[in-house]
Amino acid sequence: MSSYQGVIVSDPWLQSQFTQVELRTLKSKFISVRTQHGRVTRDDLPPVFAGMKAFSEMFSEDDIKTFLGESNSDMGEEIDFEAFLRLYLDLQGRAVEKSGGLRSSFLKATTTTFHHAINESEKASYVAHINNYLAEDKFLKDFLPIDPATDALFDLAKDGVLLCKLINVAVPGTIDERAINTKKVLNPWERNENHTLCLNSAKAIGCTVVNIGTQDLVEARIQLLADLNLKKTPQLVELVDDSQEVEELLSLAPEKVLLKWMNFHLKKAGYQKQVTNFSTDLKDGEAYAHLLNALAPEHSTHSTLDAKDPTERANKVLEMAEKLDCKRYLTPKDIVEGSPNLNLAFVAQIFHHRNGLTDSKTTTFAEMMTDDAETSREERCFRFWMNSLGATTYVNNVFEDVRNGYVMLEIVDKIFPGTVNWKQANKPPIKMPFKQVENCNQVIQIGRNLNFSLVNVAGNDIVAGNKKLIIAFLWQLMRFSMLQLLKNLRTHSQGKEITDADILNWANNKVKKAGRTSQMESFKDKSLSSGIFFLELLSAVEPRVVNWGLVTKGETDEDKKLNATYIISVARKLGCSIFLLPEDVIEVNQKMMLTLTASIMYWSLQQQEAASEDGEISDEIFVEGRENETGLSGETSDLAVDSESSKTEE
Repeated sequence: MSSYQGVIVSDPWLQSQFTQVELRTLKSKFISVRTQHGRVTRDDLPPVFAGMKAFSEMFSEDDIKTFLGESNSDMGEEIDFEAFLRLYLDLQGRAVEKSGGLRSSFLKATTTTFHHAINESEKASYVAHINNYLAEDKFLKDFLPIDPATDALFDLAKDGVLLCKLINVAVPGTIDERAINTKKVLNPWERNENHTLCLNSAKAIGCTVVNIGTQDLVEARIQLLADLNLKKTPQLVELVDDSQEVEELLSLAPEKVLLKWMNFHLKKAGYQKQVTNFSTDLKDGEAYAHLLNALAPEHSTHSTLDAKDPTERANKVLEMAEKLDCKRYLTPKDIVEGSPNLNLAFVAQIFHHRNGLTDSKTTTFAEMMTDDAETSREERCFRFWMNSLGATTYVNNVFEDVRNGYVMLEIVDKIFPGTVNWKQANKPPIKMPFKQVENCNQVIQIGRNLNFSLVNVAGNDIVAGNKKLIIAFLWQLMRFSMLQLLKNLRTHSQGKEITDADILNWANNKVKKAGRTSQMESFKDKSLSSGIFFLELLSAVEPRVVNWGLVTKGETDEDKKLNATYIISVARKLGCSIFLLPEDVIEVNQKMMLTLTASIMYWSLQQQEAASEDGEISDEIFVEGRENETGLSGETSDLAVDSESSKTEE
């Protein structure tokens, strides 16, 4: 099999409801029925659907037969694959209704037929945001401005280009735009690639993509809150009085920092109430009036405070904000009705234009902001990886948020369900330090049960915030999770344990079989900094995905960065969920090189696994070159927790 083509259906909307893995699985079921009966009818489907995990606990065969007969009384009528998919979606909808709105684990939330309820004010705000920030974009300018009174926003979003562009507006440089499919007319496969690129990139900048919809992406939440941390805005230390409070500030979610900032100025302005949310506490407009009077005394007026009608006061608030160049993305009605998303956006805009903070205390706590570059990048990588798992607790700062042990237990439970003894876990808020130690001790014990390298490591080390040990533990957790995913691809692994050496050998063999000459000696091979090897590997697993006309020789620093950004976007476009930065490729961070290679390997073998279900023969032999495994023992130990044992092994 020279190239993976994917399952394509003629209806673009229907295509967009499924991932390729899901389409492969469903097509395999369809073909199995057709092979057995010579054709597929509705009458054949009840036992097929009832046997699927998505429905087995919800419906009996008789239930499903009744549902299928409701829309068409002729159960013997032959159906094609697209009709099969539509019936599946219909049954999926019934399952959602029966479960009270909970979706099946088989279909992702993004692929359900149920649409988010659209708030017209929020849609108008998103449209204004897009029209403002992307008006000069070379590709989108032909489609802008969008009319908020129509559904043009959602029509434009279907190809995925707009969503990718918005990711780059939020965090510039996240997506290499050379990897976006930008033809005027895209086929379903190209459209799916754009959406995959967008979602994987959204995860990589900290977006939660569980239950995500188009409007969740275009709200530009990440962009609005990007500067609400001490690294981007060190003046925020003015909000606290001592170093202990600075540590607490470091761990606050951006929304909480914004509320703290707002209350700081309101207190100074003599406002007696505390603002605890972006909805009901702001509906009367009084907090806004006091805030703007404090931040912009040159524009202050008592008429805003004296206004009796909340709508009149809200209108005056917006007029005053416009004098500070805050874009009017919300209306007086949105304030009065307490729209939480639009109020959050409005307060964030005020912060960006006039935060009212000084530099008087920034040098006092400057030493707290001196993480080395690699540690800072790794913290970012693990933070976004942890949040992508969908745990209840959202991680804002790894080194602070893991210290009570609870979020670590949640992450472990997400990866290895059933390993955590929740009866012995202490749920936040945890005031007693020994309760935090109990949680962390359980985390360490689970790590030991998984054969992690944890020599002389105890729960106290996590509670104390030992950055080196926390990063090392999380790395082993991520690595073990990746190896387990590969092991579970039984068509290729036969259930054997997978090693770093297997991943290295697979990559080298894949590139060699594709007729390329690049090879890597290890995951710290300095030649990897050029990016050529990974581009050849990506081309080997999917020949059409790399445009070699865009690839540089990777000799200068600038050329290396161009290749590195392209590698990351192409990998995400395929479907690899990775959290590294271009600097990790350029500097050959061996941990990130392993995760990148393993992610490409997992994607490639997943496609072959799906293809083999359709009776296609895989050309992949999974474990090759086991004799070279010992050559990586030193490298693997470099990544362990205990540095002394690493030196001994080397």
